Amino acid sequence: GFHLSGTVTEPATATEPEMTYKVAISFDRCKITSVTCGCGNKDIFYCAHVVALSLYRIRKPDQVKLRLPISETLFQMNRDQLQKFVQYLITAHHTEVLPTAQKLADEILSSNSEINQVHGAPDPTAGASIDDENCWHLDEEQVREQVKLFLSQGGYYGSGKQLNSMFAKVREMLRMRDSNGARMLTLITEQFMADPRLSLWRQQGTGITEKCRQLWDELGALWVCVVLNPHCKLEEKSCWLRQLRKWGEMDVCPLEDGNYGNELPNITNALTQSSGHSQDSLARPRRTVFTRAIEGCDLHWQDSHLQRIISSDFYVSPSYQREGESLLFNSQGQPLWLEHVPTACARVDALRSHGYPREALRLTVAIINTLRLQQQRQLEIYKHQKKELLQRGVTTITNLEGWVGHPLNPIGCLFLTLTEACRLEEENCLEISDSGDSKPPVYQHVPVVTGSQDSGESYLSLALEVALMGMGQQRVMPEGLYAQDKVCRNEEQIIARLQDLELDPVLVQTLRKQCILLLEGGPFSGLGEVIHRESVPMHTFAKYLFSALLPHDADLAYKLALRAMRLPVLETTAPSGDVTHPHHLVSVVPSRYPRWFTLGHLESQQCELASTMLTAAKGDMLRLRTVLEAIQKNIHSSSLIFKLAQDAFKIATPADSNSDTTLLNVALELGLQVMRMTLSTLNWRRREMVRWLVTCATEVGVRALVSILQSWYSLFTPTEATSIVAATVMSHNTILRLSLDYPQREELASCARTLALQCAMKDPQNCALSALTLCEKDHIAFETAYQIVIDAASTGMTYTQLFTIARYMEHRGYPLRAFKLASLAMTHLNLAYNQDTHPAINDVLWACALSHSLGKNELAAIIPLVVKSVHCATVLSDILRRCTMTAPGLAGIPGRRNSGKLMSTDKAPLRQLLDATISAYINTTHSRLTHISPRHYGEFIEFLSKARETFLLAQDGHIQFAQFIDNLKQIYKGKKKLMLLVRERFG
Repeated sequence: GFHLSGTVTEPATATEPEMTYKVAISFDRCKITSVTCGCGNKDIFYCAHVVALSLYRIRKPDQVKLRLPISETLFQMNRDQLQKFVQYLITAHHTEVLPTAQKLADEILSSNSEINQVHGAPDPTAGASIDDENCWHLDEEQVREQVKLFLSQGGYYGSGKQLNSMFAKVREMLRMRDSNGARMLTLITEQFMADPRLSLWRQQGTGITEKCRQLWDELGALWVCVVLNPHCKLEEKSCWLRQLRKWGEMDVCPLEDGNYGNELPNITNALTQSSGHSQDSLARPRRTVFTRAIEGCDLHWQDSHLQRIISSDFYVSPSYQREGESLLFNSQGQPLWLEHVPTACARVDALRSHGYPREALRLTVAIINTLRLQQQRQLEIYKHQKKELLQRGVTTITNLEGWVGHPLNPIGCLFLTLTEACRLEEENCLEISDSGDSKPPVYQHVPVVTGSQDSGESYLSLALEVALMGMGQQRVMPEGLYAQDKVCRNEEQIIARLQDLELDPVLVQTLRKQCILLLEGGPFSGLGEVIHRESVPMHTFAKYLFSALLPHDADLAYKLALRAMRLPVLETTAPSGDVTHPHHLVSVVPSRYPRWFTLGHLESQQCELASTMLTAAKGDMLRLRTVLEAIQKNIHSSSLIFKLAQDAFKIATPADSNSDTTLLNVALELGLQVMRMTLSTLNWRRREMVRWLVTCATEVGVRALVSILQSWYSLFTPTEATSIVAATVMSHNTILRLSLDYPQREELASCARTLALQCAMKDPQNCALSALTLCEKDHIAFETAYQIVIDAASTGMTYTQLFTIARYMEHRGYPLRAFKLASLAMTHLNLAYNQDTHPAINDVLWACALSHSLGKNELAAIIPLVVKSVHCATVLSDILRRCTMTAPGLAGIPGRRNSGKLMSTDKAPLRQLLDATISAYINTTHSRLTHISPRHYGEFIEFLSKARETFLLAQDGHIQFAQFIDNLKQIYKGKKKLMLLVRERFG
């Protein structure tokens, strides 16, 4: 009958013994309808044993004995034979069969049992009746389990790949017209809808992960394919529609435009006052990933024109009808199909997916002829409005629905349909090799079959043409992060496919023709002269076009790429009254570009386009000029212009050959623009930018360096100009790198000195020291710089800056100038009694040592300043000790006599210092005692010992100290323990 059974032996391996499995297969009208196998393998695909038995039966039909259905055999037996048959059967399987046999016997012997109400008995080997459903065996439980498992792995462990291969399996089933395709898709969808992460994402308001979103998109697209099956039954369609509606109404169902609509913070509630805007976003119907499929259920294939298009290559209009306007044919008599483009393309995808490739091709050709006609009409409309539009400079015309990034992927679908017809299939090559690196497909021209005169066109040139038309469509940036991201992704996918095409003369001709049409297309083309402010930019597309056209028509390539450089959303504010976009939230959201989530990516693509043009234009001054102007006009981000400057510099200075001066000059000019842009704004890369500019100017040559030194104030801050720019220009390395002669070196040095003096005047605090350093070799300039420092010292400079310059002066051999600056620094300083670790202490000690080494007069001049500024006893006693250790005036200033005698603390100027030190000790002691804790007592006693050393330097010091101690005992007698320690140490 219709039941095949057999035993399959799996040979032994190194690790496993030989195994034998029992396999049973039921079939019906050439389809396997159920399988069982002893291996217990659970998978959505048949196990190897089932496949082996099926193939054995197909390949060796004469080896498999064909028997009648078992019911026929039983019919031929008499009463005794039947008894014998049943008893033997029970004996062979008594453990499994006996309970069932007893139950059946009881039921047969009971006159009113259910079994006796039915005529006849079932026969598993007899096959189904003609009206029964018949479809391939599909283990539904397994499909559920696997999808559940892959979803639970959340896109890890290659689960996304596994789910994609299940989708591919569904497509394969549809192509084979296997009714399980829709059944399997239903099972997959049920598991997707049951994914626990959906409600979690919805509660948290976070978006679905990127990988998961793409899987949902594919799911939605597959359902569109299923419901558009041109030969499905009405009852099937209504059953799918019920399911799709049920899923779409669930609140966890993902929306078509990405997340759960939270990319725009709940703007409708926040801005109720601007009712005009908030109303329309409230009224917008909820569109889920299944909405397109639900809408697809309303489409049918009964239209007679459509039927004729898909059923014949030679369907043309009668020649006498070709004069007037017709909606069904173009002027050559070829059929048109005037349906909403993405919907028409979804029909193509459905035909292709359901195994009707010829029909899909015919409809594709009709759609392309329609798009061409539309393009021609739009060109004519634009010619009439051109003057007015160019005067206005803006347009409200745009497509609210872009084809690139559209959920139905119309352009990708037409392109695939056409290229599949031109694919050269290599022997035994699979779609994708296991290693993952599939070889790029190889295409050949296949002429378009048409009823009208031979068009000389090939499906391959049509594929290129439709991809260019679709990518060049002027369209508004869609709303929401996901939709915008999808535009970029879809564009990249189409371009990757275009790059697989080898551009032969036929395709180059198509490319040129389409590019010219796009340039002339006005507001209908994304590359037209006037576009909508919120138009999707064309940079990525133009970069492909530029590279493809360059070897064949450089002028056209540049014209196109330069036109595409614009990014109007950054150019202007929205013109008022421009409400073509029904959800135009720009005017109500306070932030800058609330709707353009991918702006960073788009700007970097703009930069890539510019970089591609710069590279190509190397050596061509005229072209480089125009590219440079386009960059300066259209790119608004300093970091991107800096990147371009660096790119140009890299290309202009190859390691293995001479520099290209034309491109180097462009790099320099871009670098100068970056300097001007970032001069007054904070930029964390500014130092790197300044250093780079000097490197670039050095590479250009001495004139460039002179120029940046002379116009420093428009490019750099005074600090940058002196510490980075001039210092680098004057460095030994630069001189060597440029191999300059003496006059050139002098010119550079003179410019650097002029810059140094200008910077010192403008910002003495930060530039004085650099200015002095830069002017060292020129007496007049050095004197001028010193004078600037002296003039600024009293007002604008801190003691730290003045001490630093003073030390520099001493190091350069100007000790008296150093003394003067140190004295000025002292007047700015104030050291309190408890600041005994202040960073300026070293400077004070150095200033006093300097004065002491210069002589008695200088010491006498600085001590009053020290006494006034320093109130810290330990610092003062340190200075005093140092001044009494050696005789003053050891620096040996020419023309000065030096007595060589040590100075006494009883006479001026040290007497004043000693008094100040003693009084600082007294004040500090009282200050410390007001809030002292027992753990600091020991430290305090040591402090008093140091004080005694200083007191003893005075003539009556021991008397003074004794009075001081008595005084302490009197005032602080409450601190008994401390006073006990004071008595123990000092009596």
